[in-house]
Amino acid sequence: MVKIKLCGLSLACDIRAANELKPEYIGFVFTPKSSRYVSYEQAAELKEMLAPGIRAVGVFTDEAPERIAELLDNGVIDIAQLHGREDEDYIETLRGLTNRPFIKAYRIRTAEDLEAAKQSTADYILLDSGAGTGRVFDWRLIRDIGRPYFLAGGLSPDNVEDAITYLHPYAVDVSSSIETNGRKDKIKMAAFAAAVRKEERS
Repeated sequence: MVKIKLCGLSLACDIRAANELKPEYIGFVFTPKSSRYVSYEQAAELKEMLAPGIRAVGVFTDEAPERIAELLDNGVIDIAQLHGREDEDYIETLRGLTNRPFIKAYRIRTAEDLEAAKQSTADYILLDSGAGTGRVFDWRLIRDIGRPYFLAGGLSPDNVEDAITYLHPYAVDVSSSIETNGRKDKIKMAAFAAAVRKEERS
């Protein structure tokens, strides 16, 4: 069963919609330049509303590892997603601070990018076209990656079934295509979840 991550949630209504849809993961974006940015205090309040069984992922860009470890150990988030220039030394440092899991995101443009992702020591990897570009990359590059991954980049209710059939990812990650005018849209969120889970019913 392919898992679902609804990313960039920032309002109480987003959490209520997620609680109804029951994705395995939701994401809070802690990158200040993002239009989906939430503060640590906002995230803590939203996490309190989140239904049991849904794991909160914190998305960071080159954040101090001590700060990430604090948020993980305090239960504000369950998993950290590293979306910047974090290297293996950074990962080793973070592992020394917390035993909580994390995801390392990789922008896939070439075979070399894929090789770096394959060799990552992160608990999970996320493969994307860029930092929230909302564009699909060449899926042929990752078809034989050989390890579980989160698939991101331009996924929508219209193409996620094809992605699952072609790639069989561990999880699919969506943000911009489930929005209307820059805000999460409950109807689009539901349509995405239904498209992913259609495979389970067939």
